[in-house]
Amino acid sequence: MDKSQKIISISLVSISVITWLFSINQPDMMQAMMRLNPIAVTIFTISWTIGMAAMMFPAIIPMVLLYNRLTSNFKINDNNTNNNFLVDSKFNNNAENLKERENRQLSQLFVLLSRTAIKTSGFVATYLLVWALTGVMLLLLWSILMNNLFVVYNAKDLANVSGILLVLSGIYQFSSLKKRCLGYCESPLAFFIKRWKGHKFIDGLKMGLYHGIYCLGCCWPYFLLMVALGWMNILWMGLFAAIIFAEKIWTKGIWIARGTGIVFLLIGFLSITGIMSIVPDGGIHSSQDQMNNSMIMEDSDQGRSSMNMSNYVVMDMDIDMTK
Repeated sequence: MDKSQKIISISLVSISVITWLFSINQPDMMQAMMRLNPIAVTIFTISWTIGMAAMMFPAIIPMVLLYNRLTSNFKINDNNTNNNFLVDSKFNNNAENLKERENRQLSQLFVLLSRTAIKTSGFVATYLLVWALTGVMLLLLWSILMNNLFVVYNAKDLANVSGILLVLSGIYQFSSLKKRCLGYCESPLAFFIKRWKGHKFIDGLKMGLYHGIYCLGCCWPYFLLMVALGWMNILWMGLFAAIIFAEKIWTKGIWIARGTGIVFLLIGFLSITGIMSIVPDGGIHSSQDQMNNSMIMEDSDQGRSSMNMSNYVVMDMDIDMTK
């Protein structure tokens, strides 16, 4: 690992640590599901993206380092070829001295490192963009369900829905699509052999997008459960982050995925049969109660406003009659 790759690793880990600190005091994102206004959606998107950086950045370090090495080696080799030609010309023509050659090489190296850093940042940015858009889609979908379909459901119905989601997530852990996506995530070389686009900045953006899609295909059950079951707190984020990290770093990560799938299936069946409840306080049931209470409060506020307006009109009429 060269100096630039050490800087990249430290940067990703540092960003992850900082975003974890922000995630500890994040706002209640379940509240955003009850009111789809621009401010709530914006807060949710920012909080969600911060959480994704905290959870996913440690797991993508091998992928980012290999991308950086591939783009750096291409430029360095090309740069060395040009430098050799320039050095030969300088010796032959006696046009420049040693100091000038060193300054030019340093400036070329600085430009090279800057371009590589920009490309690597673009690769990571489009990867994170996939997760940000995923969070917004989950928010909109689950908000529609909570504000329409789930309003008429009781606690037992919601427990069944939660259990079904867990069972579906558990089954997916054994699917061929999960295995394929995880294979590309845990093997950076296999990913770049499959999806290598080139050395340009736009090519890095495309590859970051592809990596985000593969990662989404690998990990979507965890984040669906976080949103749907109200498990959007630091404890569950840490647990799922550890599972994702182990899946991607260990070459036999598929066994961790299948073990997690078995746990999902077991808890899902227990929830459906009513043996245990898997929705914590502040989850789906609590959010529904809060939403209903807020609707009642709004109706009462509107009723009071109407009464005040009526009283004002009556008082105004009495004054006119007195006159």
